[in-house]
Amino acid sequence: MIRVLVNGALGRMGGEVCKKVWAEPDLELVNVVDCKDGAVNLPDGVVFGIDTDLVHAIKNSCPDVVVDFTRPNVVMDSLRKMLPLGVHAVVGTTGFTDENLQEVDELARANNTSVLIAPNFALGAVVMMKLACEAAKYFPNVEIIEKHHDNKLDAPSGTAIITAQKIAEVRKAMHQGHPEERETMAGARGADYEGMKIHSIRLPGYVASQEVIFGGQGETLHISTDPVSRECYMPGVALGCRKIMDKTGLIYGLDKLL
Repeated sequence: MIRVLVNGALGRMGGEVCKKVWAEPDLELVNVVDCKDGAVNLPDGVVFGIDTDLVHAIKNSCPDVVVDFTRPNVVMDSLRKMLPLGVHAVVGTTGFTDENLQEVDELARANNTSVLIAPNFALGAVVMMKLACEAAKYFPNVEIIEKHHDNKLDAPSGTAIITAQKIAEVRKAMHQGHPEERETMAGARGADYEGMKIHSIRLPGYVASQEVIFGGQGETLHISTDPVSRECYMPGVALGCRKIMDKTGLIYGLDKLL
């Protein structure tokens, strides 16, 4: 049995993770943490009271893995607290800088543990990125449109960023559009990564959709993923909990464990 603590348990993703861990025969939910008081209700009338102190919760319940779905402004502080305690971490919170990732890797290695940071746990998203990288070899003109709910705090999304990073590995940086193109309103053409444009949409009703559009002579190619509920992330989270146990350091992206 892999002992799992969920940090951010009262959030929408955290609640789904609690239910998934509870349902898996090889995973054991041992504690739940959130910054707010409350409780997590599980099947068969089981209720887990919230612990608001992460360090206390880890020391009290001795988890093997902490699953973190919190907020970009607190996740680094949480990792700095949990990794010296020797636990592994599976992180779905986004908004990490390159400096953050380097610090996480160093901290994990110093404590002989591991951290999986996955901008997207949906298997469909992993396949989408794989297909996009293949298409980029033949269609270098590409733009990314990511669509999330209006409560998401960071833009562009972690999924859009890692998609652009992976495409850049197989595509040379280049200017797209007319050489004399200009924005008559700042930001109209989106963010720029190696010449690729990334556009962020924030509206009620979306979960976490993304479309990668490639343009060629006389044709366009669209590769997209459209989750309909947060349940789509749960197989990836469970896989992360299982696969992270024998790793050391930072693993960035679920594809590294597939």
